[in-house]
Order: sequence, then C-alpha cells, then structure tokens
Amino acid sequence: QVQLVESGGGLVQPGGSLRLSCTYSSGSIFRINTMAWYRQAPGKQRELVASITSSGNTKYTDSVKGRFTISRDNAKNTVYLQMNSLKPADTAVYYCNRELPPRDWGTPWPSWGQGTQVTVSS
Repeated sequence: QVQLVESGGGLVQPGGSLRLSCTYSSGSIFRINTMAWYRQAPGKQRELVASITSSGNTKYTDSVKGRFTISRDNAKNTVYLQMNSLKPADTAVYYCNRELPPRDWGTPWPSWGQGTQVTVSS
C-alpha cells in the first residue's frame, strides 16, 4: 500500500518560514508522477498550492508565487515545500499527493496522508 507521510509543520509568526517534507513509499511511482502540495483551511475547500513534474517544472497558485518553492529529491522519494514570508492566510493543513484533478480529491489514489498543520499567528 502506497503511503504518504508529511512533516515539518508548526506554529510560526507572520513573515516566518517553514519547510515541509513529504515522503512517498513507492519510489517507482513517485519518480514518474507530477507531485503536488495541497492545503485545506478550516471551513474551506482543499486547494492545490504547488506542483512539480518529474523533470522539475513547477507551478504555483497565485497567492503563493514568489513566497513558496516546491522541490523534489527522487533518490529519497521526497517532495519539499519551502514556505517564506508566511501570512495568517496560509494557515491550513498541508498535504502532498500526486497532482490530481479536483474530481479525484474525494477518493484519491493513493489516499491522503495525515497532513501537517501550519499555523501562522502572532
């Protein structure tokens, strides 16, 4: 069973930084897939934040452009999200997974991991 394990969240003041990590248990699948970070704030729908192809091409949602950087280490089956200049609006549970269309977010494969909580507050 493929598993996703996110880590690195925490409480940070506005303007601070965090680096999230996500480890993917199936290397062969990880390496060929576009990987993505998603987030879900209380009472809001899940949102795709950033994605990275197997060759390293990246995309970001407008609200994080210039502040967040997604990267991947295929040798370690790990994808990262460096988050700088954090804002209270970035507060959410962050998840990683393959890049999936919204229609698949309810029952994705692989299943969502436990996520990692990011709280931006003074």
